Amino acid sequence: MGELAGRQYVGAPPRSGAHAPPSAPAQAEEKAELRAKHTAPTLATTPAEERDAATPLVFARERTPGLCGRPPGLAYANPAVNGNRCLSGGGSRRSARPRLTLPRTRPEVGKLGPERLSPTSPEFPRPETGTPATPRRLLSFYPSLPSAANLASRAQPRLSLIERHLDVKPPPLNTPYSSDRAALPDDDIDPQQAAVLDDEPTMSTQEAHPTLLIPGPIEFDDAVLQSMSHYSESHVGAAFVAVFGETLSMLRKLFQTTNPASQPFVISGSGTLGWDQVAANLTEPGDEVLVLHTGYFADSFADCFDTYGAKPTQLKAPIGDRPQQDAVEKALKERKYKLITVTHVDTSTGVLSDIKSLAELVHRVSPETLIVVDGVCSVGSEDIRFDDWGIDVVLTASQKAIGCPAGLSIVMASGRAIEAFQARKTKPASYFGSWKNWLPIMQNYEAKKPSYFATPSPQLVRALHTSLTQILASPLDQRFARHKEVSQKIKQAVADLGLKQLADKPENQANGMTAIYLPEGMAAAQILPNLLQKKVIFAGGLHKEIATKYIRFGHMGVSVTDPRKNDIDRALDALKSGLAEAGYQAP
Repeated sequence: MGELAGRQYVGAPPRSGAHAPPSAPAQAEEKAELRAKHTAPTLATTPAEERDAATPLVFARERTPGLCGRPPGLAYANPAVNGNRCLSGGGSRRSARPRLTLPRTRPEVGKLGPERLSPTSPEFPRPETGTPATPRRLLSFYPSLPSAANLASRAQPRLSLIERHLDVKPPPLNTPYSSDRAALPDDDIDPQQAAVLDDEPTMSTQEAHPTLLIPGPIEFDDAVLQSMSHYSESHVGAAFVAVFGETLSMLRKLFQTTNPASQPFVISGSGTLGWDQVAANLTEPGDEVLVLHTGYFADSFADCFDTYGAKPTQLKAPIGDRPQQDAVEKALKERKYKLITVTHVDTSTGVLSDIKSLAELVHRVSPETLIVVDGVCSVGSEDIRFDDWGIDVVLTASQKAIGCPAGLSIVMASGRAIEAFQARKTKPASYFGSWKNWLPIMQNYEAKKPSYFATPSPQLVRALHTSLTQILASPLDQRFARHKEVSQKIKQAVADLGLKQLADKPENQANGMTAIYLPEGMAAAQILPNLLQKKVIFAGGLHKEIATKYIRFGHMGVSVTDPRKNDIDRALDALKSGLAEAGYQAP
């Protein structure tokens, strides 16, 4: 018994003869009877079965695969169900329990609806005795799922909370800033406390966080950060090559150069890599370099030249000031310099140099000297007219007023600088920073041709592309004027507190940062923690001679240009109250 031949079922009437198979008419009659039972249930749904709709259906493995039309490997917790099973070999096991027939079609596991064998569905097996079905559960082998009867009512509230995150499209790239975007719906499942959110500078897609107001890195616009989440792509694929080419072209507009002989470079690295490019490509051992000193970064640039064998001479100014024109003219007349370097805004002191006047002086007194500008803390917040002022190199980085994450070294080189590189007598002392390797790569990318020397960062380049798109969406003069307006507001607030700046002369004060002397006897370590408690981050001093006596307030990029943000006002309030908590009484 149990052989496939004859398909005999437990509990069926005995056949004539010990093993006599049924006649053909009998087989046809039995099949018709079973088919009718599978499609036409005789029992109405009972209240108990309706309650059973809330019970998840669960399957369990059975050691012996069934042959009765139910899915192999399924066993039921209800004894009335397990008692009526067919066996494949190994004899029979008769039971007086009610006969139960199961659908011949295997249900789709995990599928909702009648095919999932919901207790309320017509296809769900019922005992033939007419007794109401008792609530039952199935032992779990597959994951437990809600029944189809009440899945929608149970799932809808939760799905309504989730779908806003799954279905909401990312905010479009509006220019110039995210303040132009449509407001997203309120998030009523945000785990942050409302009191914290009310005090935090929130943006549409960023977590609440302390406002970063140091002289770089700075706060980022939402669209810039979303550009970083672009899927992985080939650095020589057509899509990325097009984006990189547009990025290089937009840099020409930012630096205000239309001369085809000039060349922008974008290489993975920090602003310091720009120093290496200048020193390795434009100087040779023994070349004289004049470094104008306005703070910490002039010392470092001079050290970089020394590393490559050049001979740097520093022309230092008092802290908070810049070298005077007559002193620079005198130095240029005394010695022939291959390069002169100037830090446009020194991040350690906030001192602004007058690039236009300096370039005019150099062209008049020493026209063969190349003019190199360290614009790490100025590009994007200060006016730089590459062609009009006759600059040869401007180096910068992505993380300051340009408004991107750190990781890109950006250099603009003039045709004269490229010619000086090509005329050098010795090989560049740097391999990675050599323009011999990078110049054809950048030229190809700008022409939107794939090229390779070292792998760029597609995500960072896309972020730079987005930021430059925003910056160039309005006239540069408006951007610089806005930075100057906010800078003057901050500097007036500092003066109202009775505090002084390192750059005490208005003509020496930068648009993008302010270096503030602390009250006598107060150290940066006393005030910076107070500001952090108020969700504002300033930087401590960096100039090695006075590092503990001042703090630095960065105000550039989206914190200044986005009218919806109140970063600056909050920072000024935090500064005032933080000083009071540290024991300072403003006049």
